[in-house]
Formats: sequence, C-alpha cells, structure tokens
Amino acid sequence: MPPPLHHVVPMPANVSMQSTRWFTLPAEAQILVEPSTPQVVEVAEHLAAVLRPSTGYALPIAAPAAGVPRGSVRVRLDPSGPAAGGDEAYTLDITDTSVLLVARHPSGLFRGIQTLRQLFPASIEARTRERGPWRLRLARIEDAPRFAWRGAMLDVSRHFFDVDDVKRYIDLLAKYKLNVLHLHLSDDQGWRIEIASWPRLTEYGSTSSVNDERGGFYTQAQYREIVAYAASRYITIVPEIDMPGHTNAALASYPELNCDGVAPPLYTGIKVGFSTLCVDKEITYTFVDDVVRELAALTPGPWIHLGGDEVEKLTDEQYARFVERVQDIVAKHGKQMVGWEEITKARLAPTTLVQQWRGGGEKATAAAAAVAAEAVRQGTRLIMSPASRVYLDMKYDATTALGLNWAGFVEVRDAYDWDPVTLYPGIAERDVLGVEAPLWSETLVTIRDVEQMAFPRIAGVAEIGWSPAEWRRFDEFRQRLALHGPRWERLGVHYYRSPQVPWPREE
Repeated sequence: MPPPLHHVVPMPANVSMQSTRWFTLPAEAQILVEPSTPQVVEVAEHLAAVLRPSTGYALPIAAPAAGVPRGSVRVRLDPSGPAAGGDEAYTLDITDTSVLLVARHPSGLFRGIQTLRQLFPASIEARTRERGPWRLRLARIEDAPRFAWRGAMLDVSRHFFDVDDVKRYIDLLAKYKLNVLHLHLSDDQGWRIEIASWPRLTEYGSTSSVNDERGGFYTQAQYREIVAYAASRYITIVPEIDMPGHTNAALASYPELNCDGVAPPLYTGIKVGFSTLCVDKEITYTFVDDVVRELAALTPGPWIHLGGDEVEKLTDEQYARFVERVQDIVAKHGKQMVGWEEITKARLAPTTLVQQWRGGGEKATAAAAAVAAEAVRQGTRLIMSPASRVYLDMKYDATTALGLNWAGFVEVRDAYDWDPVTLYPGIAERDVLGVEAPLWSETLVTIRDVEQMAFPRIAGVAEIGWSPAEWRRFDEFRQRLALHGPRWERLGVHYYRSPQVPWPREE
C-alpha cells in the first residue's frame, strides 16, 4: 500500500504520519532560511508567494536567530542532507511547533515546497484571503525522484504561444515536480525562434500557423527570458528544431535549402512527411551549424533536440548520413543531441538520447519495441513518450472537442496505468532516463486549450516519473487526483473533468 498522504501528487517515496496531531501556521510565522544565500532565499520567496495571498500573513523571510520561534517554517540547505536520489531529494519534518525542509541542493528544496503546499487545504492556492485554520498533520517525508527526466513538451509551431503563456505552463508543471520543458520551436507551419544569421526564418517563416490562426516568434531576448524563468523553477528548457523533415517554414524562407532551389509556399495544414532539407547540399549543413551555434549559446541546459521524425522523402542511407553529421555539429557546440526514435537508423553516440514516441495498434507497438531494443543495443538512453499513453493532444474520448485520435483515445487511466521500464521487452531501469508528455498544437489555439488537454493527465505522468513503481495503483491515484480539482479551480486552470475521477462537487 502507498504511504498515507491522500492528497499529494506525485506520491512521495517514504512517509511517516501522525493522523491525530497537527501543526498550525500562526499569523506571526516566519520563513527561516539556512543559510541566507540568494538561491535559498529565492526558494523561500516562492513558498511565501503561495502562502501570503490566501492566509493574509506577512511571512517575513529571515535568518534564524537564537532558538526557533514557534510556528516557523525552516528552509535549510545542508550539504550533508539526503544524498540518495540526487539533487532533487529532500526531507520534510512537520512537528507541532515547526516545519523543517532540508535538501543538499536548492532544487531539492524547491521540490519539497511543492509537497508542502499540497499538504495545506486546497484554499491555500487562492489568490485572495481565505479563512483558515492553516493546519498540517504531523509527518516525516523522505522523498526523491525515480527518473532524472520528467518532462512535458509544448508545440509552439503549429500554433504560437507567447511568453506569458509559456510561463503559465512552466508554473503549472513545476507544481508537479516536472523538471524538463521541451519546446518544439519549428515545423512545417512556422519557425518560432530568432536566428540572427538567417533572419528570414522569422521575418517570413514565422508568419504562418495551422489555419493561419496565430503566427509569431520569440526574439532571442524573449527566449532567454523563458529559459531564466524556467530555471528559477528548476526546469530545464530543451529546444527542438525539427529536421530534416517538418521543415517547410525554413524551406519557404530560404530557396537554397531546397534541392531544386525553389521555395515552396507557406503551409497551414496538418499533414506530415512531405518536406525535407536538401541533405546533399553543403549549404544545408552551414544552415544547421548556424542554427545550432546560436541556439546553443542561448540555452544553458545540456541538450538540443533535432527532431528526425516522419521523414518520407529520403532513403535510409541519406537519412542516417544526415543524422550522424548533425550529431557531430551538436557535439561541436558543446551539447548533447536528442532525437525522435527514428534516429536509431543512424550510428549514435552514447550521449545522444532517443525519444520513443510511436504506440497505439499492434504494428506501431511492434515498431516501438524494435526501436527501444536498437537504442539499448547502441548504448543510448531512452525518453519514453508512447503516443497511446502520453500524447496529451489525443482526445480523451469520442466526445472531446479538441485534439486528434490517430493514436487512439487517451483517458486519465491510459496516461497513468503503465510503466516506462516494462512497456517493451528488453529494457532495464538503467536504459530509461525518464518520461515526457508531448502536447502537439494542431487543434490548440489558446493557453486554455493547452490546460484542458494537459490537466488532469499531466499529473499522472508526473507521478510515473517521480514515485516508486510499487506504490502506484490507479484506483488509489484517482482518489488523490480528485482533490486537485479544487486547487486547479482556485488557480484558474481550465481542466477536463474526466468521468474516471471522482471529483468533489463543484463549489
């Protein structure tokens, strides 16, 4: 049976709880930081920003003086703190007089804060003052993630989402201890990141979208702003420039990237597989080198995703030669390459990551299993994103207005009730770096659309990535998940009220 925390997602690894005794946050409470370094203070400010509006308390942040005032919340960075589980591990001790959060790295403190906020009543998420009491059951929690990569992907190419939209999504992901946001920055329908050495990519290639509903792009300054905002929530941005296919926006911007030297028109449909860079022209590799060089300089994280999926216009030999050359370009600029599962047709470096995506139907499942086996044979690690489980653009059921259904319907149970290591034969725990939930935007125009397709399913994906496999049972999870509905309502999240979840009566 899982630990007795009936409202926390993802479920912590180890919990000891006293069900009859409580800590009450008093109006004079302080948040004590140990030591009072900028990173620790910043984490404490995140906690204060959650608690102040709903409680109405001042919650000053201070260094500890002699003794610990009753009712204090202590945030302590300790190099000798929990080591098992890496930098994101933390311990949380709630006594009747104080709360103590300890980690050896600020990211662990930040993850612990997400657990702490969920231990308070749902009304803690309100942005206006609400009535208490603000109580926590006494407990000791020792927690760490199962997988290092716990991600979400947002497609800003089919439809564009502005900086504030992306920040909103980052905030929602951070609440569930996700630590990667993969931004799909280019596709047939639009190019979304400024590249100074190839300015027409955004001058022209950014102006289109599916149905011509919403074009746009991020300046390099805006992209840096997104990266910094994510980093303050201990989320790593992984940028994707899809190639050699899914490149019509680039091909329309620069005729020389086409084998015939003729630029196609901009594209506003949703078909795939029809476009490709001219892999036999040297200008193509100058283009790739320039794009990777600029993107690497903008991106402090270790990874750059270069797509590689659904290429129908090249032979396997042409495709493999392209992937291998591009892999070298990424390495030259100090980054590790990530690619969709098709890149296993090429010889891959051990540092390259393979993102498995196909799934749904016997043929696709067999192909995905073969890809996973090939990745393991080559010594690369897997990011598991099976479409029939975690493609959040798939409809929940036949009545869902948004989304597609080429991989089937994906309800809350489908997104939760699977395991990244046992999904396909021949995979060991060491072969899987983590899990990621892509959200493609063919039918999504607004951030409300994004929220409706992501929530509640993304919470289940977060638990797959974080919690021990032996704790996870869907019947138990859906009871905990139901208690997040009132939290999302207070946060203004436009979530889908799945009939598989016993939501509380709407307030």
